Amino acid sequence: MRTLSLTLAVTAAIGLAACGSNGGPASGSANNNQGLRPVAKNVIFFLGDGMGINTTTAARIYSVGEDGELTMDTLPESGFVKTFSNDAQVTDSAPSMSAYMTGVKMNNEVISMSTNTQAKSPTADFTSNCGSGNGQPVSTLLELAKAGGKATGVVTTTRVTHATPAATYAHVCHRDAESDIAAQLVPGGALFNAKLQDGVDVVFGGGRQFFLPKAAGGKRADGRDLVAELKAKGYGYAADKTGFNALDPAKTTRAVGLFTSSHMSYDLDRDAAKEPSLAEMTAKAISMLADRKDKQGFFLMVEGGRIDHALHETTAKKALQDTVAFDQAIKTAIDAMKQRDPDLKNTLIVVTADHDHTLVLNGYAQRTGKTTPSNPGVLGLVKNYSNGSVATDADGMPYSIIGFGNGENRVNGNRNAATALTDAAVSANDYHQEAAVRMPAGGETHGGTDVFIGAIGQGSDVFQGFLENIDVFGLVKKAAAL
Repeated sequence: MRTLSLTLAVTAAIGLAACGSNGGPASGSANNNQGLRPVAKNVIFFLGDGMGINTTTAARIYSVGEDGELTMDTLPESGFVKTFSNDAQVTDSAPSMSAYMTGVKMNNEVISMSTNTQAKSPTADFTSNCGSGNGQPVSTLLELAKAGGKATGVVTTTRVTHATPAATYAHVCHRDAESDIAAQLVPGGALFNAKLQDGVDVVFGGGRQFFLPKAAGGKRADGRDLVAELKAKGYGYAADKTGFNALDPAKTTRAVGLFTSSHMSYDLDRDAAKEPSLAEMTAKAISMLADRKDKQGFFLMVEGGRIDHALHETTAKKALQDTVAFDQAIKTAIDAMKQRDPDLKNTLIVVTADHDHTLVLNGYAQRTGKTTPSNPGVLGLVKNYSNGSVATDADGMPYSIIGFGNGENRVNGNRNAATALTDAAVSANDYHQEAAVRMPAGGETHGGTDVFIGAIGQGSDVFQGFLENIDVFGLVKKAAAL
């Protein structure tokens, strides 16, 4: 009798849970009461290149102080992602972003190809040198979105042909074949990626050099002017901030903006009259993609790409400012989508990084608060939390809060033979923080530790715990029913 009673009780509880007050499906079910999981019609995938946990912590303190919050800190769901690639403990951006976009582990330097693809350096003209039978293309989330009738967009502060943006729309055995990567964007042209159908709808970033022939100051050896080809296919085009401002989403639904020859400027150095910010590019991309009546929603990838470059340089201030600019783009996107979709019932926003770097926060520093013109904050020297005195190392010399595991600025011998550091010196825009292991200029390496992932909106509840980077593809694919 006890067993029977328990069984009946559980059965009754299940029955009640399955019904609403009107006897229909439980609250939260959707899709015409068929009991199916609601679908994220719109997906925005944010990627902070090189944005490890230490970098986000430092950027938070830099921007709003120790007890403040970045927008990404407020995302209701969060977890961690393992970043190793198929052949390396420490990944580069090509296979790590490709893992997110395709669900396939691949070798370092490979862009959205099968696991067996071997990376082979391109020709001197940045064209592919993969050889025959060297792997196969694998479908990306952006391609699946295209197949599902969605508008698509790519926004970055790097060259649009750089590893992270390329992983969304291109397939090549080596990330440096940027001339071929650019050609894969141009509808109807040689090397065009046919899975893009009529092309990626919105592309904003740098990298004009791979779209222009050498005769026009570009790097294309084939003589093609891809900008002209894109215009001929109906794309609006902008080469600077003035052209960007002139792009009217009410009149232009397909646009390419190539604002610099190579990468866009660091946010700390950006001339706002010449280059749009990442937040501005994100806002305009959403305006062009989200309001189209002829599409079934949209997929947009937004990369804060120059965080990574500043970390390679060990110029921490530039890296932190670019992280803040990336965070501002996230806020811009959330606000823009809530105007259209107040409860984000049709929208999924995911924020993550592809890998980390070797940046560390040193010492037992007192709280610094945010960085201001009169306060170096986390960019300054370590000062003891107990009495505020400047902390010193074994050589009796002051040292900065931020340092790197490896990098170009390593003092040879005892540090007391060098000029003592000051707050003014270590918080300067172009200061290269000290490193434990000396590397060539710009040669600081990626790190191999896990990175943050956060999400908000429809289907966001599954983005938690420890995830493999290839698993993120499946989670987005399922949430958006791609």
